[in-house]
Amino acid sequence: MEQVLIEEKTFEKQNIRANPLSRGDYEYCTFINCNMADSNLAHFKFLDCIFIDCNLSLANITGTAFRDVRFKDCKMLGLHFDTCSKFGLSFGFENCNLNHCSFYQTKVKKTIFKNTQLRETDFTEADMTGSIFDDCDLSAATFQKTIIEKCDFRTAFNYVIDPENNKVKKAKFALTGIAGLLEKYDIEIDLLN
Repeated sequence: MEQVLIEEKTFEKQNIRANPLSRGDYEYCTFINCNMADSNLAHFKFLDCIFIDCNLSLANITGTAFRDVRFKDCKMLGLHFDTCSKFGLSFGFENCNLNHCSFYQTKVKKTIFKNTQLRETDFTEADMTGSIFDDCDLSAATFQKTIIEKCDFRTAFNYVIDPENNKVKKAKFALTGIAGLLEKYDIEIDLLN
């Protein structure tokens, strides 16, 4: 199947599942209020694109390239970023819902997650070096053998991270999050004086 090139186009209020996009390379495109839930985006390429108020939940993103892509106010439940194209994988998220997603063994250094839900998201063996989790809910998120060196968790909450089972050198945490680092010891921490 021949790949098409679409540049600098805005897609607004489209139901992509009912009217699929042409498989191809999308460069500098904007997607606004589009329903992409359960759609097949496998092997698409999105370069320097912006997704605003879109629903991408459970979309097939196998082999999909996301390079310098921004997601704002998007619902993205259950996405498997571990199946994306690894080459140049880079994105940022603001006010998004990424619950139940998988970043298993992905290399996404310096990723910015701002005011984003990451409940039950899998970061096992991912390289998140230098990423920022600004005001993010990490309830039941999995960190196992994850590289979180130089990550900023100071405003993140509800995380449980075992420093002995992850690479945490120079990661930043707030005093209020210390319980999440000591969870496995089953101790009580009183933050009151």
